[in-house]
Amino acid sequence: MERIKELPPEGAKFNLIKIIKGSGFSILITIVLLLIYSCLLTYTNLHENTMPTVIIIISALSILVGSFFSSLHIKKNGIINGALVGLVYIVVIYLLSSIISGNFGFTTLSLIITVSSIVAGAIGGIIGVNR
Repeated sequence: MERIKELPPEGAKFNLIKIIKGSGFSILITIVLLLIYSCLLTYTNLHENTMPTVIIIISALSILVGSFFSSLHIKKNGIINGALVGLVYIVVIYLLSSIISGNFGFTTLSLIITVSSIVAGAIGGIIGVNR
């Protein structure tokens, strides 16, 4: 008897689209908030030594919002959906920033941002599913 391959459920394709949309939304929020922060740096007395902390906070908030909205209409696996939003976000941001700067290094700050991105995504996913 011949085995029939199981096709992935339609929900998997739907969740992938939601993950990509959530990551894109997170990147858009990040761009807007970083533009605001750069204006504050330029026109106020804010010091540049605040940059690493502000970048981590902006990234985490952006991912939290993006994963919340991507998980809002799914019924389960919010933690996985949200963590994947954070992972896709950080991979895209890392690749873009590495290409622009020409430096593909991985520092302690990179590790902190990666972990906080995945955790923020998971939290946003949990909140989105339970809303």
